[in-house]
Amino acid sequence: MNKRNYSKELEEKIEDFQKNDEYPKLLLHACCAPCSSYCLEYLREFFDITVFFYNPNITSESEYSKRVIEEKRLIAEYNRQVEEKDFDGMNSDDKARKIEILEGFYDPKAFFEVTKGMEHLKEGGERCRKCFELRLDETARIAKEKGFDYFTTTLTISPLKNADVLNEVGEKAAQKNGSRFLPSDFKKKNGYKRSIELSHKFDLYRQDFCGCSYSKAQREQEKRERDGE
Repeated sequence: MNKRNYSKELEEKIEDFQKNDEYPKLLLHACCAPCSSYCLEYLREFFDITVFFYNPNITSESEYSKRVIEEKRLIAEYNRQVEEKDFDGMNSDDKARKIEILEGFYDPKAFFEVTKGMEHLKEGGERCRKCFELRLDETARIAKEKGFDYFTTTLTISPLKNADVLNEVGEKAAQKNGSRFLPSDFKKKNGYKRSIELSHKFDLYRQDFCGCSYSKAQREQEKRERDGE
């Protein structure tokens, strides 16, 4: 069985949209501004984008506030570029449109409920899958409710996230909610590298853990082990 190339699948869909002169409405689930940076730069030329910031996995309220503020600041900067047509060497052109943002309900209890009994698992396992399902199911539901043509997530830009799992979860959420999922693997084609460049350019707040208290504890333990060496 051949491994799917989600990056190529996305490119092919975009080519079809362009041939048909379509500009679909996209609900883009975003986990943080650094991960959003490249995804928005790439997609805004081809889609009418609303960012959906829904991340109950960010179990610290102060951390959540930092991330949502940075997300809004990044979007404001991209929208300023559209107004002034000041893309500064980016891939976007006059087709880029303003980006909207929709903030989901912040409820860490929902995350703790779906991951109960998985506290001991390492990052990248079944606990993460349950977290993906929680966030993408809500994104799919909102996409259907508000009439978006597609939804997808910035999560595939991370080298620490399994694109196969994320696309599988997204497609199942789409089937469950009657919406359409856009395949992606944003880390490909130097997407992750570009996100780092853009993070520096806009001086974005970057974090070294996914968001939940479990991933934070794991990262702190890894630091202690490195320091001990």
